[in-house]
Amino acid sequence: MSSPDNYRTDFAQVASSLQDLDIGNGHDGGSAKRTMSAMAATHTHVGMNPNRIRPTEDIFNPKDPHIREDIIRMVMQYLADEGYNASQMTIQDESNVKWHEREENTNETRRLKKAILDGEWAEVDKICSKPLFKSQKSFLFAVYKQQYLEYIEHREIQKAFTFLQKRLKPLEQHQRTPIEFKDLCYLLTAKSIHDAPSFKNWEGIAQGRDRLVEQFQSMLEVENSVKDGSMYIPPNRLLNLLRQAVAYQIEVSRYHPRISPIVETLLQDFSPFVIPNATRTIMQGHRGNVKCAEFVGVEGRSIISGSSDNTLRVWDTESGNCLHILEGHSSRIWDVSSNDTGTTVASASGDSTVKIWDIKGSKASCRATLGGHSGDVYTVKYHPTSNHVVSGGYDKIVRLHDLTTGQVVKTFSGHQLAVSKVIINPVGNLIVSGSKDNTIKFWDLVSGVCIKTITSHLGEVTSVALNSVGTLLLSSSKDNSNRLWDVRMTRPLRKLKGHQNTSKNFIRAGFAHNSLLVGGSEDGLVYIWDQESGDILQKLQGHDAMVYNAVWSPKQSMFVSSSDDRTVRTWYYDGEY
Repeated sequence: MSSPDNYRTDFAQVASSLQDLDIGNGHDGGSAKRTMSAMAATHTHVGMNPNRIRPTEDIFNPKDPHIREDIIRMVMQYLADEGYNASQMTIQDESNVKWHEREENTNETRRLKKAILDGEWAEVDKICSKPLFKSQKSFLFAVYKQQYLEYIEHREIQKAFTFLQKRLKPLEQHQRTPIEFKDLCYLLTAKSIHDAPSFKNWEGIAQGRDRLVEQFQSMLEVENSVKDGSMYIPPNRLLNLLRQAVAYQIEVSRYHPRISPIVETLLQDFSPFVIPNATRTIMQGHRGNVKCAEFVGVEGRSIISGSSDNTLRVWDTESGNCLHILEGHSSRIWDVSSNDTGTTVASASGDSTVKIWDIKGSKASCRATLGGHSGDVYTVKYHPTSNHVVSGGYDKIVRLHDLTTGQVVKTFSGHQLAVSKVIINPVGNLIVSGSKDNTIKFWDLVSGVCIKTITSHLGEVTSVALNSVGTLLLSSSKDNSNRLWDVRMTRPLRKLKGHQNTSKNFIRAGFAHNSLLVGGSEDGLVYIWDQESGDILQKLQGHDAMVYNAVWSPKQSMFVSSSDDRTVRTWYYDGEY
C-alpha cells in the first residue's frame, strides 16, 4: 500500500486533472477530452489500482457530519442562485437546529476542558452527566480515575474509597489494562501512587490533567469548526462537482466517445452507446441448441442460458467462463428470466415446470419448483418487484406465481393456442402475452381481465417486448416480420423486415438502447434495426446456425445471443474491426 504522502500526491494529480475541465467557465469541449486522458493517466478509476488510491468508502463517507453539512450548504447555495429563496430559507431554518446543537456541544466541551485543567471536579461531574459525555464510558473512567488519583495524592483516603465504589467500580470493564482497577484498589493502602505498577510513571496532578484533556482532543475538534455564515463555498460548487462526476463516468465507461457526449440526465450513470460490430466471447459447453440467453440482473455481470440439453448455465460476462451448471429439469429449457438484483433466475421448461434458482455465491441450487401448467412452459418473466413470476405455455393459460408460497395466485385465460411469450410492464400492473393464435393480449394484473387484443399478425407471435418506459411494444411473428406498436393507442408504427422467422422455432426480438431494435434470425445473423426508420443498421455474423434471440445490456454495452449451434455469444464494438 502506498504511504499517505504518495496517496496525497496521487489525489492532488487527480484534482489537478479535473480542473482542466474549466467547469466554472462553461468550457467543456476539448478540455473534457484532455481531462479524461489525464484522469486515465492518474488511475482515477477507484479500485482499479489499490496501490495508488483508496476505496471509495474511505475517500468519501456521506454519513460524516461535516460532509452532510457541506451537502446541505451546497444545496442551499444552488437554491439561492436559482432564485428559490423561500426554499433556501426553509432548509436553512431546519438545518440550523443541528448546527445550534453542535454549537452547544462545542461550548460544553470547552467548559469541561477548563474544569478539568482547573480541578473543578464538581463542575466536571455536572458536565459529564450531559448526553454528549454520558455515553463515553471509557472517557468517564479516565476522568474519574484522575479525580481518584488526586484524592490519593492528597491522602484523602476515605473520600477516595467512597469515590472508588461509587464512580470507578461500575466502569471497571473500561479499564485500559486487566490490572488497572486492581492497582487503583491497592493505592488505598500504598505509601505512594508510584508503588502501583499501573501508575509507576505517573507525573503528578497537573500533568495528569493535561494528559486527560489530550485523550478527548478529538471531541474538541468541533471548536475549530467554522460557524454557519463564515464558511466559504466556491461559486456553483454543486454544479461543478456534478460536472466532475459526469467526466469521471465518461472516462471509466467501456467505450470512450471520440466526441464529447451530451448528458441529458443525472438520474442514471452515463452509459455510452456504440453499435456492436464483432464477437467478444464465445461460450461453449451446452450439448444441445441454446434456446435462450439473457444478462443476469440490472448490472449484467453474468449471463444465464437455457438449452435443449435440459440444463442452464451461468457465464461470467467479462471472461466467458462457465460459473454454474444448473441441473434439475427433465426437458429442454425454453426461456429464462432474472430478478433485478441478479441473485435468482427463473427457467421455463418442457417438463411443465418453472424452476427458481439461487445463483448467489459460489454454489447454485434450485430454490423452488412451480407447477400448474400442463405441457411445455414456453415463457417466464419476473415481476418488477421480484416477488412473483408470470408464465405461459402449451396449455394456453398465463399464470401468476407467488414466489413466497409457490402457489398460482391468478390465471389469465383467453388465448386459443399456446402462449409463446409473456412480459410485464415496468409499472407492474400490465401483462402482455404473445401466442401461436397470431394475437397479442394485454391483461390487467389485478382483475385478470383482457383489456386489449392485437390481431394484425398473419402468423404465430413468437415474442413480445416493451421498451424501458413501457410506451412501445415490439412483437415478432412467423409472418416474417417484427412490428413496433404504440402501446397506449395499440397503433402500429412500423414493420421491420430482412430477417427470417417462418419455421417452428421461437425467434425473438427486443429493444436496444433508446433507438435500436435487435433480434435473431433463422439465417444465423443478429439483426439490428433503427427504431425510427426501420432500416437495418447492422448484421452480426458469427453463429453457424439459427439465432433464437439477442438481448442488450445497457450496463455492459453488449449484446448476448443464443443459437442452434450450441453456443452463446457476446457482441461488442471493436474499433479495429
